[in-house]
Amino acid sequence: MSDNIETDDIPGIDPDVDSEEDDTETEEAPESDGEIGSDTDLGSDVTVDAGVEVDEEAAEDDLLGGLKIDSSADIEVPDRLVDQVIGQGNARDIVKKAAKQRRHVMMIGSPGTGKSMLAKAMSQLLPKEELQDVLVYHNPDDGNEPKVRTVPAGKGEQIVDAHKEEARKRNQMRNFLMWIIIAIVIGYSLIIVQQILLGILAAGVIYLAFRYGSRGSDAMIPNLLVSRGDQKTAPFEEATGAHAGALLGDVRHDPFQSGGMETPSHDRVEAGAIHKANKGVLFIDEINTLDIRSQQKLMTAIQEGEFSITGQSERSSGAMVQTEPVPCDFVMVAAGNLDAMENMHPALRSRVKGYGYEVYMDDTIDDTPEMRRKYARFVAQEVEKDGRLPHFTREAIEEVILEAQRRSGRKEHLTLKLRDLGGLVRVAGDIARAEDKDYTERGDVLQAKKRSRSIEQQLADNYIERRKDYELTVSEGDVVGRVNGLAVMGEDSGIVLPVMAEVTPSQGPGEVIATGQLKEMAEEAVQNVSAIIKKFSDEDISEKDVHIQFVQVGEGGVDGDSASITVATAVISALENVPVEQNIAMTGSLSVRGDVLPVGGVTHKIEAAAKSGLDKVIIPAANEQDVMIEEEYEEMIEIIPVSHISEVLEVALAGETDKDSLVSRLKSITGSALEHDVGRGSGSPNPQ
Repeated sequence: MSDNIETDDIPGIDPDVDSEEDDTETEEAPESDGEIGSDTDLGSDVTVDAGVEVDEEAAEDDLLGGLKIDSSADIEVPDRLVDQVIGQGNARDIVKKAAKQRRHVMMIGSPGTGKSMLAKAMSQLLPKEELQDVLVYHNPDDGNEPKVRTVPAGKGEQIVDAHKEEARKRNQMRNFLMWIIIAIVIGYSLIIVQQILLGILAAGVIYLAFRYGSRGSDAMIPNLLVSRGDQKTAPFEEATGAHAGALLGDVRHDPFQSGGMETPSHDRVEAGAIHKANKGVLFIDEINTLDIRSQQKLMTAIQEGEFSITGQSERSSGAMVQTEPVPCDFVMVAAGNLDAMENMHPALRSRVKGYGYEVYMDDTIDDTPEMRRKYARFVAQEVEKDGRLPHFTREAIEEVILEAQRRSGRKEHLTLKLRDLGGLVRVAGDIARAEDKDYTERGDVLQAKKRSRSIEQQLADNYIERRKDYELTVSEGDVVGRVNGLAVMGEDSGIVLPVMAEVTPSQGPGEVIATGQLKEMAEEAVQNVSAIIKKFSDEDISEKDVHIQFVQVGEGGVDGDSASITVATAVISALENVPVEQNIAMTGSLSVRGDVLPVGGVTHKIEAAAKSGLDKVIIPAANEQDVMIEEEYEEMIEIIPVSHISEVLEVALAGETDKDSLVSRLKSITGSALEHDVGRGSGSPNPQ
C-alpha cells in the first residue's frame, strides 16, 4: 500500500510553507448557489434564456421557443459542461449522482449523443482537494522494485526540486574536490616524477571514478510519476483504444543495462491512464475494443484502487521491474454502441453494474419550446467553443433547429446526435467566415447542408444521376413484375432500388429464389411475403418457381424488411400478368396477414424518389407522422399512406378491370391482424 511521505525530512522544504499552501482555497469549477455535494451544485437546471426575454405566448409556435434574440451572440453560455448538455436528462441525472457518490457509469448509445461530454462534465463535479502527486523512489534494497509515495497535489514538484538542488550541491562539491585532486596529481607528475603521460592517465582515472560515483547520488532523485499541482479540476483521462502500456503503465526499455551506464529503474517507470486518472475520471469509449487481458487488469485496478507498474513486453528489460502498488482510485466511465456489451468482459461489466450505473443514451427528445431554446443555446455554445465562427442570425438558428427536427426522423422530436449537428454549424460558420460576414445567415446553413452531406448521401446522389444517364430508373409507363422500391444507405441517404419478379415452371418442387445479396432479415421478409402469395394465388404455385431480383444492389447487400410490399407487389404482378405503374415508388414492411408495417428512413426515401423523377410514393400509414421532407421536394411528389397490401395494389397496379378483381380477391382472403390506425396515437416505432 502506498504511504504518505513526511515533508519534514526532505531537504529544502519548509513544513510551514507546505501547510500554508494546503490551506489555500481550491478553485471550484464554476460558482454555484448550492452547497458542495448538493444536487444544485452538481448541475443546476439553468435556463438558456438567462438575461434574454421570452415570449411565452408565442413559444409553442416559434422555432426558437419564444426567445427574443437577434443572433446567437445574445444567448448566455453556461461555464460548466454539465449545464451545457442538451437533452439526455436521465444520463445527466445519473452522472450527477455518480459524481456525488463516486460510482462508475456505463453509457450505451449511438455515436455523437454526448457520452464523452458527460464524462468530462463528471470530472468537473468531483472535488479537487483530494488530488495527489505520485512519486517513485529508488529502492536501495532491490533496484527492480521501486518504492511509491503519494503527497498532496503540488508537493511532488517541490520534493523533486529539493532533491535536485541537494544533488546539485553535492555534485558541485564533488566536482570541486575532483579538480583539486586532479590538479595535485598532474602537479606531482610534472614537478616531482616528471612523467606527464602518467599524470594525465591518473587524472583520467580520477575523473571517471568521480563521474561514476555521482550516478549514485543522481539515483536518489525521485521520479514525479503523476503531477497534479496545476490541476483546476479533477483529472479526466481518455483511454479509448489504449494499448496495455498506455492504459496500465509501463517501464521504458534501457539499452544500457549494466556497467554504470544504465538508467535507474525508478526513472524509467511511466504512468498509465489509470494512474493519471487517480481521484478523477477514466473515460473509455468503445470499451469492447480493449484487449481482454487489459479488461481483466482494469477490473483488478477498479477493485483494489491501486495497480503496480511493470514492463508490458516480456522481452524488454522493463519486464524485470515492478513497482509497489500505485494509486488508481478513479471513477470509470465506459461507453460504446449496443454491440459494446457483447465483447465486454462479463466480470468487468458486473463491477460497473454492481457498483455503479448503466444508462442508455436517447437518440431523440420531445420537441418542446424549452428544448428549442436549448438548441438555440447549442448553436451559441458551438460558436463559442470554436472561437473563429461568426455568430448565427435568428433565421440561421431556426434553420439549424429545422434540420434537428428533420434528422430526428419523427414528428415532434429533435435529434440528439449533436456531434453531426455541430458539424453542420461549423460548416455554415466556415462558409460565412470565408466571405467575411459579420453573422452566419440562413443561406449559409442551407449551403452547408449540401456541403456536409455524408459519404453515403453523396454516393446515393451519384447513383441516382448515373441511373438517369443510362436510363436505369424507369419513371413512366407500365411494366409487369417490376416495382420501384426504396432503400436507405447508411443512416441518412435514400436510394431507389428496383425489384423484378418472374414466375417460371419448376423442374422440381416450387421455390422462392431471391437474388441481390440479401441478408438474414431481408430473406425472412421474402419468406413472409411468400405466405401471402401462396394464399392469394388461385394457381398451384408448388409447381412454379418465383424468382425475385433486387437490381443493382451495392456491396452492402439488402438488410431489413422495408422492401416487403415491393416484393409482394412485383410477385403478384408477375403471377397475374397485371402491369405496375412505373411512376410510383414504395416502401413498407408486411405482416403475414397483409398489414403494412412501419419502417425507418421514410423521409430520405421519399426525397430519393423525388430526385429520381417519380411522381408518387407509397409509405406505411404509421410512418405518415415521420415525414419531414425538404420544401423543394414537397411539390415534386405525392405521398400516399397505406395500411394494407390491398391498398398498395389498388394504387400501384394499372388497368382498372384486372386491378379491381385482384384487390377484391385479396381483401377477401387476407384479414388485418392489426388495428387500422396502428401507430398513429403515440408515435410509431422506427425500425431500419
